[in-house]
Amino acid sequence: MEYLKPEDFLFATGEMSIVDVRSPGEFEAGHVTGAISIPLFADDERAIVGTIYKQQGKKGAIEKGLEIVGPKMAALAKKAEVAAPNGKLGVYCWRGGMRSNRMAWLFEQVGLNCTVLEGGYKAYRNSVLVGFSDLNNLIVLDGPTGSGKTNILHALRDAGEQILDLEGLANHKGSAFGNIGLPEQPSSQQFQNDLYYELRKLDLEKRIWIEREGMTIGRVYLPQPLWENMRGSTAISIRIPMGLRVERLVEDYGHASRTELEKSIHKLQQKLGGQHMNTALELLSEDRLAEVAELLLQYYDKQYRFSKEKYLDTKPFPVELNSNDMIKNARLFIELANKEKL
Repeated sequence: MEYLKPEDFLFATGEMSIVDVRSPGEFEAGHVTGAISIPLFADDERAIVGTIYKQQGKKGAIEKGLEIVGPKMAALAKKAEVAAPNGKLGVYCWRGGMRSNRMAWLFEQVGLNCTVLEGGYKAYRNSVLVGFSDLNNLIVLDGPTGSGKTNILHALRDAGEQILDLEGLANHKGSAFGNIGLPEQPSSQQFQNDLYYELRKLDLEKRIWIEREGMTIGRVYLPQPLWENMRGSTAISIRIPMGLRVERLVEDYGHASRTELEKSIHKLQQKLGGQHMNTALELLSEDRLAEVAELLLQYYDKQYRFSKEKYLDTKPFPVELNSNDMIKNARLFIELANKEKL
């Protein structure tokens, strides 16, 4: 049995399957990206063992744990064999203690080669957050709602540039309409874990494009070190005519059901005011989507002007765009970045 620190364990994940032996509830709250859940205890079983530990001490908890696990050992080992077709398995629990060590021992009895995450998931989470601390080559795409930042980001990726797609990983576009047509958001922990997993694929010595966001995207939180890095990073600001922004929003959201759009407009009632909200709903009922978008942009532009000062510590490079051709627009950004040696 081998033990690896988080940074080494993460770089070895391509060579082995990863098994999380914590309870299902712990796994759901956040886990190593790509890990498979093979829990030693169900949530209620973990609660029972924990109560006994507090009331009777370690010996009583271990005895109860053995009583619970005994009948399940064969099934747990079989699940591990299925999870590790190449015979190599990384195992972790909360602190890298009894659960992961005992499960790794069991898995090795059926011929698997096991590696235990030293310090467990807790140490892994610390490593994840530290990993966002020193990012010196970020380029932040800044621009008002409807300027096509996400589309440009994807076009930059297609052109061979490195990107971090925050909204894609968060399953949210960052506005009252941001969850339309997208899967349920992950937990904040899982979002951050997945983001770090993507970051590890990139060359940190080269530029990385990222979209400007606040501290939250929907209900998930950015890692604090990343957000602070973004605030002080080089930024490029998109300037684009209102008509093109309206066109972009209609293209992005025009397919959504009118019920979904109505719900999103209602979320803005307090900030829009009742009169503007009712006007937007009336326009929507008449399928005048461009006018709805133009009305709502008045609110979002006010928010943008406020947040721009709050979320950026550097003066951005301005870029004028005259079309929604994202391949052409991405090319302009790359030319600017090369010219300015960003």
